[in-house]
Amino acid sequence: MAQSKFEISLESGEHQKLQALVGTWEGITKTWFEPDVVADESPMKGTIRSILGGRFVMHEYQGSLTDNPFEGIAVYGFDIQNNVIQSSWIDSFHMGTGIMLSIGNPVDNGFSVLGSYGGPDFPEPWGWRTVVELVDNDKLIITAYNISPEGQEDKATETVYRRIE
Repeated sequence: MAQSKFEISLESGEHQKLQALVGTWEGITKTWFEPDVVADESPMKGTIRSILGGRFVMHEYQGSLTDNPFEGIAVYGFDIQNNVIQSSWIDSFHMGTGIMLSIGNPVDNGFSVLGSYGGPDFPEPWGWRTVVELVDNDKLIITAYNISPEGQEDKATETVYRRIE
């Protein structure tokens, strides 16, 4: 019996790469509210697990920002039909009560997705680009960039994780 496209992807494609993220992670998150000025540096703990038979991975994390605890969840997947990485992201600090949906492409050792946010205080939406890079089996870097309506891109957060057993 021939393998499905999903089975092939899980064995040797983008879904296999997503599965490599599965594990328990600890590290440090840096946050910037203005370019080149680190506003906070705090410990972060996260778990990435496979869900729905390997179709997606879910990243659940807990940390703090300026001594205030927060938590979040991101779901990442590869849409085989459209050949894109997709994500949904919620957290108790950045997103408030919204869900950010992002879309993007695989990059070396990971992927990059782009979403946007806005509201009454933002007459034009801002972009939010998230890059997930598995540097090696035990080091994961998740970096997010704020993108102004004019296109100026600045680092917003960077989590450097180490896999723990």
